[in-house]
Amino acid sequence: MTTSEQYAELDGLALAALVREREASPLELVECAIARIEATNPALNAVVHKMYDRARAAAAEPLPDGPFAGVPMLLKDLMAAYAGEPLTSSCRFLADYVPDHDSALVARFKQAGAILLAKTNTPEYGLYPVTESILRGPARNPWNPRFTPGGSSGGSAASVAAGMVAIAHGGDGGGSIRIPASCCGLFGLKPTRGRNPLGPDIGDSWAGFVQEHVLTRSVRDSAAMLDATAGPDLGAPYHAPPVEGPFLRESERDPGRLKIAFSAASLLGNETHADCAAALADAAELCQSLGHHVDEARPAFDKQQMIRAYLTVIACETARAIDAAGRLMGRKPTAGEFEPQTWMLAMIGRRMSGPDLAEAQEATRMTGRGLAEFFQSYDLFLTPTQAFPPVEIGHFDLTPSERWQLAILRALPVKPLLDKALDEMSRQAFETTANTMLFNMSGQPAMSVPLYWNDAGLPIGVQFVACFGDEATLFRLAGQLERARPWADSRPTLP
Repeated sequence: MTTSEQYAELDGLALAALVREREASPLELVECAIARIEATNPALNAVVHKMYDRARAAAAEPLPDGPFAGVPMLLKDLMAAYAGEPLTSSCRFLADYVPDHDSALVARFKQAGAILLAKTNTPEYGLYPVTESILRGPARNPWNPRFTPGGSSGGSAASVAAGMVAIAHGGDGGGSIRIPASCCGLFGLKPTRGRNPLGPDIGDSWAGFVQEHVLTRSVRDSAAMLDATAGPDLGAPYHAPPVEGPFLRESERDPGRLKIAFSAASLLGNETHADCAAALADAAELCQSLGHHVDEARPAFDKQQMIRAYLTVIACETARAIDAAGRLMGRKPTAGEFEPQTWMLAMIGRRMSGPDLAEAQEATRMTGRGLAEFFQSYDLFLTPTQAFPPVEIGHFDLTPSERWQLAILRALPVKPLLDKALDEMSRQAFETTANTMLFNMSGQPAMSVPLYWNDAGLPIGVQFVACFGDEATLFRLAGQLERARPWADSRPTLP
């Protein structure tokens, strides 16, 4: 089998082994990735900025002796500053912004030996569970292009599922790694708060909700990359608890007999689709067959309080982000340079008081304490990753009536009207993707595992959550599940 034939079948560590054993060169792998992008991206719109010449130049130079030396990788066009390349956040106002430095995480990707090839599609500021910005257009799901690959790391997920690369960067502030992993049949882990670096441009993102990592096909790629990138950077406001050993080794270990709680109930929404309930039941049965103790149970928390707290923080952070963009670009932002929902969130955030934000943050911290108590009784908590299967492209598009209402709000930003708009947004946004945000608020590690496909041929992921700092248990179970029911050969039909 030639390198080009092998390329899309192998995970990142296997590709790195080809380079290490001189069976393929980094440049050969880069050319394979480019060919794959050019063949599949026109139908998917997953890649939005190409850096081919720079990648070829990097492949021709000596590479760091890292675990992914010579392996092509993609960056999400959000948070991941790469010196000399655009960083738009899929925002028209930032379309011309080019950082002059690497973010700490990008520097660690490079030190791991990865060759950065292109940037992937994301919704504006990563705010939505679908990837359909005005600036970039919709990214599409390789399993069926009528459907979303999820968001906000939708372009990264689609690119890995389509075999463009084995590894792509993602960020998760409300499910933005786990949701697209579920939609695209991938493994996606959100690390513990503080595990990966966010500097130097970000002190703390969304009040600690956001963590960055990668989307992969294999568990071991995710584990090995977290080994390569984990640890505080200079000036980090807090650190994740130390780990006992490499995550890659943990992914190979037997997890022992775990006590796993599960619930099909929508955590922040109202309903769970039958397909997602079936995926959960299947996963619970698989875990039980592997010797784990499985109980139906869920942590107690105030749902409405958490919805309000989450949206309060995001609204305030969106207002801050737009102000920061204005300072970055040296001019005043205007409503027409942002998507209507983004601008409305910022308007809501500007009407929030300091005590409003403080109350929201304290509510999330107290809920985190309650969740910590729940995890004294259970090793893991299992849910459907999403409450509904992937939605069709355009599902969240504004109706003419909604656009008219937003226009009124921009002209007359009265707090009671903004509060009503926030409540309506919560009813819409939390219904399909109801199960992930809670663990951004608590800072706990959580993963989506691809164990189930529905009758329409779409992947339906299941989510496992561990106590704060315990990625090791997640990786041990993920490795066991992958060995018990391998998913690597489940691939969409593409050119």
